[in-house]
Amino acid sequence: MDKRAAAHVLESIASLLELKGENPFKVRAFTTAAQVLESFTGDLAQALDSGALAEMKGIGPATLEVIRETALTGRSSTLESLQREIPAGLLEMRRIPGLGVTKIRTVHEQLGISTLAELEAAARDGRLAALPRFGGKTAEKVLRGIAFVRRASGFLLSHDAARAADEARLALAALPAVERVEVAGSVRRRAEVARDVDLVAVCGGSVPPLPAADVYCVSAEGFGHAWVRATGSVRHWELLVQRAAQAGLRLDEAGLWRDGAAVPCPDEEALYAALGLAWIPPELREGGDEIARAAAGTLPRLVTRSDLRGLVHCHSLYSDGTDTLPALADACRAAGYEYLGLTDHSVAAAYAGGLSEAKVQRQHEEIDALNRGPGGFRILKGIEADILADGALDYTSELLDRFDFVIGSVHSRMEQDGPTMTQRVLRAMDDPHLSVLGHPTGRLLLARDPYPIDMHAVIARAAERGVAIEINGDPHRLDLDWRLCAEARAADVSIVVGADAHSLAGLDNAEWGLGIARKGGLEAGDILNTLDAEGFLDHARKRQAD
Repeated sequence: MDKRAAAHVLESIASLLELKGENPFKVRAFTTAAQVLESFTGDLAQALDSGALAEMKGIGPATLEVIRETALTGRSSTLESLQREIPAGLLEMRRIPGLGVTKIRTVHEQLGISTLAELEAAARDGRLAALPRFGGKTAEKVLRGIAFVRRASGFLLSHDAARAADEARLALAALPAVERVEVAGSVRRRAEVARDVDLVAVCGGSVPPLPAADVYCVSAEGFGHAWVRATGSVRHWELLVQRAAQAGLRLDEAGLWRDGAAVPCPDEEALYAALGLAWIPPELREGGDEIARAAAGTLPRLVTRSDLRGLVHCHSLYSDGTDTLPALADACRAAGYEYLGLTDHSVAAAYAGGLSEAKVQRQHEEIDALNRGPGGFRILKGIEADILADGALDYTSELLDRFDFVIGSVHSRMEQDGPTMTQRVLRAMDDPHLSVLGHPTGRLLLARDPYPIDMHAVIARAAERGVAIEINGDPHRLDLDWRLCAEARAADVSIVVGADAHSLAGLDNAEWGLGIARKGGLEAGDILNTLDAEGFLDHARKRQAD
């Protein structure tokens, strides 16, 4: 059984209990169990059978029963019961940024509101603003949030879409009539969100429809054509059609034609070659300059997983992570990394267990002891320091001096207006302790818009000060946006692919960050943590010498 599916059930139960106004301790029990399950690295079925899961801290009798039932039947009677009790519209409201459970209950109980449409009407006619502790600004935020939820409706985050696509691919591949099947569409292009799951298959006979995917069945000799068409954006395909016409060919949805005869395209390389183009990596097929660059032979050699030598932006038990330093180091070493850039939260992030000066000292002593061990693997002493409301970095200058490198991130006061937020971040970048700007726009995909900030000014300041900018690999963030990568590269701004891992499972976030780096056209030389540990730290030392 997929542990993430079980964790999602636990999270959903927690949300519904909170909406009902249940005991906070009961809500927290389900939330904690979901977190434990997300970070669990063993075999879930074996852990259930052996009783090991029941012994884990954070798993109680009630949550264990939900996990067991979900594992055995694929459903949860507890969740289904709660879903019948609570209007679906209230669950939708939880996706509105800034509208917490308490306010949702208030509008439901005092105004009888249970749908987004009713909430929108109340925000427009003044009823929402008239509620205690709401006001006009809250009503305006709610209207913007409703618009955001509607825009996001029907989309999946990249990791969820990829999982759905892989499950559909495996189901299709198991059919006797299917000779080959591959994932296409926005999932293959590594888009940050996806609306559809697309598959291209060589089919020797008819196949039943898959409810979760669009399947294109083609012949073996036309597979390459279909795969290109199903993968690229609409604009990419239009540019290929234009390129074909310029070469005296015809490219349409049925195939590639020369003088009325079909040109076999069993693979993608055959189609691109017939058009005088180098094969274009799927991530680049968005309809920008990739056709011109393929024709000129100037496509980038996109960064790969093997290029990454260090895994950075990781949280441990010292703050809000779930694992010890030795466990994180062992997992990174096993994955082939040479170093781990540890960055727990600074003290201002009290909600995330931010480190006091005493905890910093204890952590550094443990890191020193581990680094003296055999094998040459190295843990770097980093910190994710909060960028405070006035642009100062959390901690004193003397304490910041004790770290190997500093990631600075905004975690609070995200409602500041654009000029204020921009100046706040620019001021932080002037501090020579700041090595890397973390998740620079604060977005949470399908949940929260980026805070208002002038990223062109930020990239320009990063170039002036030698500050690297993070591509945060958390699939809920994927921030820096890939559309800004070319601008950063042109300005000679280094990029850090950060995992933002809070568990051993979260170390895999680097893969999603790499997908965004590749989509932005970045090469190994553009990524700071493709350097060895000393090369990575040289960047921080140069900043501190400013």
